[in-house]
Amino acid sequence: MYSARSSRPAHLLHGLFVVLALVALSACARSPADYRTDRNVSQVGAPIHGDNRPHPGVNRARALPIQGIDVARYQGAIDFDSVYRSGVRFVYMKGTEGKDYVDPAFRDNWRRARASGMAHGVYHFMTWCSTAAEQARWFIKNVPDDPTALPPVLDLEWNNHSSCKNKWDRDNILEKVRVMLDAMERHTGKMPIIYTDISFHRDILAGEHFDNAFWLRSTAAEPHERYSNRRWMFWQWTQTGTVKGVRTEVDRNAFYGDENDWTVFLLTGCDPRAIDRLGPQGKCALVK
Repeated sequence: MYSARSSRPAHLLHGLFVVLALVALSACARSPADYRTDRNVSQVGAPIHGDNRPHPGVNRARALPIQGIDVARYQGAIDFDSVYRSGVRFVYMKGTEGKDYVDPAFRDNWRRARASGMAHGVYHFMTWCSTAAEQARWFIKNVPDDPTALPPVLDLEWNNHSSCKNKWDRDNILEKVRVMLDAMERHTGKMPIIYTDISFHRDILAGEHFDNAFWLRSTAAEPHERYSNRRWMFWQWTQTGTVKGVRTEVDRNAFYGDENDWTVFLLTGCDPRAIDRLGPQGKCALVK
């Protein structure tokens, strides 16, 4: 991991210059409010390039310059070289779930995505039938501490499609979430990103402060319409996406900003809009 620290004054000055430049870039970063559209549309259209069931409520997402996908075993064997050549800039893949499950495709996806040169990261799906400490140990055991990887993602949803149906009270769940976020950050050296959907955010996360960036699922409207203006860095805008190199439908996602914002994120692991606040706390790679 890059560090701006050095025993040599010239390196210190260079590191300071880089950090100040990144802060200046972050000041120009755009807000989700810049990407608004008609709130009254609800229909789903005919297939278009990149989406089998496009919704006009997410038209803005398709226009954002930095696009990515998230995958799991359901996508089968993926040709990551073709995905990357098609213009997809990043991929997040399922790694672990709960205290004892590893996605069967994880290790192969990780190896192939890394070899392709695409920005790649892992997500852990949190369950509510085991402790955060157990899940943290499982994540650490199975996910590589790879300095080339994107910050890890903690996937927070109700476990409606699994055998685990526990719904703990809000304070208990928030405690588990913070324990897991801390463990993931200590393992990878990067602040985890929080992925969530509308119902879990409404029930648990709404109004709660996190330094972590958010990745929001919203497939029929822009995120600010569904998440009370929660600031987002990634937007999952369809689950019926199509991408060259992936045989099945796939979740498609967009990064909030432009090429400069994306470069700052890759260099620091932080939301560019938060560097001036988090950098002095040692939360971003360039200022550790």
